[in-house]
Amino acid sequence: MTSIRTLTRRAALVAVAGVATITLSACGGDSSGGSGHRAHASAGSEASAGAHNAQDVSFAQGMIPHHRQALEMARLADGRASSGVVKDLAARIEKAQDPEIRTMTGWLKAWGEDVPEPGAGMDHSGHAGMPGMMSDEDMAELEKSSGKAFDAKFLALMVEHHEGAVEMADVEKDKGRYGPAKAMADDIVTAQNAEISEMNKLLGKGGNAS
Repeated sequence: MTSIRTLTRRAALVAVAGVATITLSACGGDSSGGSGHRAHASAGSEASAGAHNAQDVSFAQGMIPHHRQALEMARLADGRASSGVVKDLAARIEKAQDPEIRTMTGWLKAWGEDVPEPGAGMDHSGHAGMPGMMSDEDMAELEKSSGKAFDAKFLALMVEHHEGAVEMADVEKDKGRYGPAKAMADDIVTAQNAEISEMNKLLGKGGNAS
């Protein structure tokens, strides 16, 4: 009888542990931050277990500083832009890309790879070869601009920056292996191409929409 009770208790403990594991996994959620993009896998067991390759790592390590520079540009709009449309666009860029930075950071940590330092996106000279990255001179000129001059320069630079991000995302879609990273790349292509079209229309009107 004693051995039967022991086996029964062990079976019950295993069952409880299994339920706890399932519950914790279900509570993980996503890290999309309500940005309107599809939910992406974040740090944790999914990233650890998911098959990934060198391209996936390169995509995350490159896109993090790329996104950080976009956020730096977007935050300059507050207090400098004269157009309400430009301010709204900048806010949308920040809302979409900040959660993606957190997601990609989680992937790299789960994979045991280096995460770009928080200031890396501001070190423009260190990423001169990355598609669409602004130079120190570009950023300085944007920071000094205001009003309609800021609006026009912001739109022109952000179009170039978005085109670089789309180029990087296309490479990930073609050569990446990790499903959530390829899904994020697809979202970046879709969202940023739409914003490129929007910004080009504003530039066609002189960038003066209000």
